[in-house]
Amino acid sequence: MSHRTAAAARSAPVTPTIATITRMPSAPDLEKATAEERVRWAVETFGDQLVMTTSFGIQSAVMLHLVTRISPQIPVVFVDTGYLFPETYRFAAELTSRLKLNLKTYLPTMTAAQMEALHGKLWEGEAKSEKLERYKHLTKREPMNRAVQELGTTAWLAGNRREQSSARGEKPVVEIQNKITKIYPIIDWSSRTVHRYLTEHGLPYHPLWDQGYPSVGDIHSTKKLEAGMSEEDARGGADKRECGLHEPGSGDFSI
Repeated sequence: MSHRTAAAARSAPVTPTIATITRMPSAPDLEKATAEERVRWAVETFGDQLVMTTSFGIQSAVMLHLVTRISPQIPVVFVDTGYLFPETYRFAAELTSRLKLNLKTYLPTMTAAQMEALHGKLWEGEAKSEKLERYKHLTKREPMNRAVQELGTTAWLAGNRREQSSARGEKPVVEIQNKITKIYPIIDWSSRTVHRYLTEHGLPYHPLWDQGYPSVGDIHSTKKLEAGMSEEDARGGADKRECGLHEPGSGDFSI
């Protein structure tokens, strides 16, 4: 092997693994750590290559407050699908101003009107169908992938919680999704813990919480909670609950 080849091999990027990340000397036992300790570890470990995401959903104020108290200037990535509730946009404006967020909004490469004209109502596809997967790619995965590339991201904080859905029930605190390390500081929080945090810090729920929405996403696939329904049911059922950002798919951040 030539000196040039050997040097190239030494400098080639190494795909991170859970073992190499969580066994660093500075890494606490993340499963036993508090949410604040998990955030601090992520900030210290990944520095300016760390971002957080938000949907400005029902309980989004928790993560936004928790993380920005520790890292005030962290880039906050907001993927705007073009199909959000008016209340979501107003909630986003309120929290951005109140918490002085370093907000980075990413949009699909085509408008909602263009997408419907060219492809129809893709969100009406059955779970895991090509039609629905295309919708997730156009409105969520591609914009997020663009954000990851433009911001030089190697790690991202997200507010997933195990009790939100069956798909998230076994998620660890840290996982690798292709090229990206994902950290879930409140993964083990209950709805009661979330409520306590919001109350203690004078933070609001999304405005639609008081109208019976346990979860809020796109306007066409979000329902009020009715008798006998679970939170998953209010977002189209377990197979449609995931937006595409936390499940297998294409893109630098995906598994």
